[in-house]
Amino acid sequence: MLPLEGIKVLDVSQIMAGPYCTMVLGDMGAEVIKVEKANGGDDSRQMGPYVNDESTCFAQINRNKKSISLNLKNESGREIFYRLAREADVVVENYRPGVTRSLGIDYESLRKLNPAIIYCSISGYGQTGPYHHKGGFDLVAQGLSGLMSMTGEPGLRPLKTGVAVYDIGAGITAIYSILAAYIHRQKTGEGQHLDVSIAECGLPWFTWEAAAYFSEGRVPSATGWRHRVSAPYQAMRVRDGYMVLGCANQRTWERFCAEVIERSDLLEDPRFLTNLDRGANVEALEEVLEGILAGHDRAFWLQRCDQAGVPAGPINDFDQAMHDEHYLARGMVQEMDHPVMGRMKTIGFPTKFSATPLEIRMPAPLLAQHTDEVLQGLGMSDEEIDELRRQGGVC
Repeated sequence: MLPLEGIKVLDVSQIMAGPYCTMVLGDMGAEVIKVEKANGGDDSRQMGPYVNDESTCFAQINRNKKSISLNLKNESGREIFYRLAREADVVVENYRPGVTRSLGIDYESLRKLNPAIIYCSISGYGQTGPYHHKGGFDLVAQGLSGLMSMTGEPGLRPLKTGVAVYDIGAGITAIYSILAAYIHRQKTGEGQHLDVSIAECGLPWFTWEAAAYFSEGRVPSATGWRHRVSAPYQAMRVRDGYMVLGCANQRTWERFCAEVIERSDLLEDPRFLTNLDRGANVEALEEVLEGILAGHDRAFWLQRCDQAGVPAGPINDFDQAMHDEHYLARGMVQEMDHPVMGRMKTIGFPTKFSATPLEIRMPAPLLAQHTDEVLQGLGMSDEEIDELRRQGGVC
């Protein structure tokens, strides 16, 4: 048995934030019915690369779901959605605010059919506020929130992060919000509307930055490969490239000096006495340490750090990460069979459940692959389904 077995989710989202949310719910056992538009389905289906004309982007973020195609502008298609919503526990959508109301599938419409429904809206700026009507994307949110001003090297062009952190962050925010709302519903029987904003989901992550800004008015700037608070906590050059070194507290700094580089004299250097001192003199600290680290290869230093209990590690590219023995041993690379693409690999589950281990029960669906199955589950006959297709409600 899986943790969310028995929970029914209607997924009316596309691209990344919503689909990531519903994929994780599906991984945890929820029955996820992905409602796609007739003309091409989820827009990520048009994103390459492709294997046998199927989008690998779509396949990576839509496993453990069933796909149906409904024309929500068609009365008969919308009625099918209503029938599904009456039985659903959760609806996830990421339309621009106002679109669901125009389609008649907004929270107020659905709660009349199912007062216990948990309805999660994910949008660029949320359902209220002066920007709510704008379309929102991960990149725009990174700029608006200040993240890009903190990323990259000081004085150079602002950089976005290497992955879509706010899209995935909005998906994660939606997941824990849905689970909290579900617990509330178990206690009270009451459903509710969840309003998740891509532009807001990352702001709570700025903990050190908020600490400095709200207490001293200090505006955080780009710190490049260095940490904002701790030092040395950064990328370091060694003889054959780079490694990361994480002396996040005084104890690890002392171990690093005494046991790794065998330079206990640095512990008496007035520039490096405390973490605050080291942060204030980080450029001098870096110059001294890299002069020492240049004497050996990364493997040598990583072994010594491990022996001393000093956090350190390699800087991998993605290929190296996907072949790292630890990730492989922990099941973070999974394989599954896709009906068109064949055997394919995907990212595994970051949480290991002792009693209810997660599993990939099905690959990402083909467009409308489960339409007949879902409609038959509503009690419709083959003749009724054929008539629905003639009316243009489903494809």
